[in-house]
Amino acid sequence: MSVKPPGTRWYNAVWRWHFYAALLCVPFVIWLALTGTIYTWKPQIEGWIDRPYDTLAVAPAASVEAQVAAALAAVPGARLHKYELPEGPGHAARVIVSTGKIQTRVYVDPATLHVLKQVGEEERFMRYIFRLHGELMAGNPGSYLVELAACWAIMMILTGLYLWWPRGATGLGGVLYPRLRQGRRLFWRDIHAVSGIWVSLLALGLITTGLPWAKAWGSYFKEVRAVTGTADGPVDWPTGAASVATPPAVTPPGERAMLDEHAEHMGMSMAHLAPRAGDLDRVVRAIMPLRIAPPVLVAPPADGAQAWTVTSDADNRPLRTQLTIDGRTGEVLARRDFDQRHWIDRAVGYGIAAHEGALFGIANQLLGTLAAVLLVTLAVSGTILWWRRRPVGLVGAPIPLSRPRFGALLISVVIVLGLLLPLFGASLIAVLMIERFALRRVPPARRWLGLRAV
Repeated sequence: MSVKPPGTRWYNAVWRWHFYAALLCVPFVIWLALTGTIYTWKPQIEGWIDRPYDTLAVAPAASVEAQVAAALAAVPGARLHKYELPEGPGHAARVIVSTGKIQTRVYVDPATLHVLKQVGEEERFMRYIFRLHGELMAGNPGSYLVELAACWAIMMILTGLYLWWPRGATGLGGVLYPRLRQGRRLFWRDIHAVSGIWVSLLALGLITTGLPWAKAWGSYFKEVRAVTGTADGPVDWPTGAASVATPPAVTPPGERAMLDEHAEHMGMSMAHLAPRAGDLDRVVRAIMPLRIAPPVLVAPPADGAQAWTVTSDADNRPLRTQLTIDGRTGEVLARRDFDQRHWIDRAVGYGIAAHEGALFGIANQLLGTLAAVLLVTLAVSGTILWWRRRPVGLVGAPIPLSRPRFGALLISVVIVLGLLLPLFGASLIAVLMIERFALRRVPPARRWLGLRAV
């Protein structure tokens, strides 16, 4: 009877979990990498789409209120939702108007007041990509599915690092670079291992910084902050596809600005009042010298007061600012910069900016694209390795030699991950129960998966 080397049972069990995690994650990893790469280049793509409306003849502009009136005339029954300041000479003004819960972005030539284009806010190309990436165009069910795949991708990466971590290596070949001339089998093994080594930290960073958007984890995060007293007003990132709650009757000015901004990202239409004549022009004149990071969105009062909200929607979130301004006088009533927010909000803001490729410019975009390419390479090479070595008629996961001895470290890691990622913890328990009480009792499934009978 052969004696298995020490640690074989543990290694074998980790291999199986790595395989099962990959089986679930690979299609989602490829999808999220592709859609995420497109979204990473959002500024360039939107600049190309809007180029015809940002190369207008430079001429004296009409009043802002005249621009808004032209936009409202183009959409019968609409009311002003937000006005976006032109970012430079020759740029069209963007006026966002609402009819009920439907928002329409109207491009207006500031000089001639001609309406150049109309498009629904949720029908813009990058909004489609955003929903494809975060919720598979399926609302909250899609958000749950993406989050589940992301949680198991963490398991896939951690187990992969354990499996492929160099043991007794004599060189850097197969560790930091692939050996390309030692046969097809070793080629794909090295491509998979080297891609995994290089992308592991980037992938873990992308996954963790994307979790605040997810419906389950984002809601869990909010609850924890409420219980621990670390909540600091409405956040400015969407959580799943849920609607924004109706704001209270009395909301601090700084929080009103953040709430309006959050609603804008969720595609919701706040109940803005019809502004008084002269107020919008006065507000715009007041903010022009403040050098707020573009794009700058100006929203009329939403609660019957005179306070307008002005919000920077900069992709690089640490540059964002929220202000409230009295429409009668142009006085700045409140201003809240990024560095005045709770440290948890700042940490999430930095993470989201890095996730979207906006934190440190083109280098951030290139790094995000590289991570996506490596993730696709990892997924494709892993699939090829599995397809080549799988036994005929079996799924190809290694057959467990015996039950692995779960040490205190493993149990601690599983408990911590289950607490930090509740959806992962619940799904892990479900998988264990299904395997133990269902799959092991069905002979065809047991043979295909390589499981022992109960």
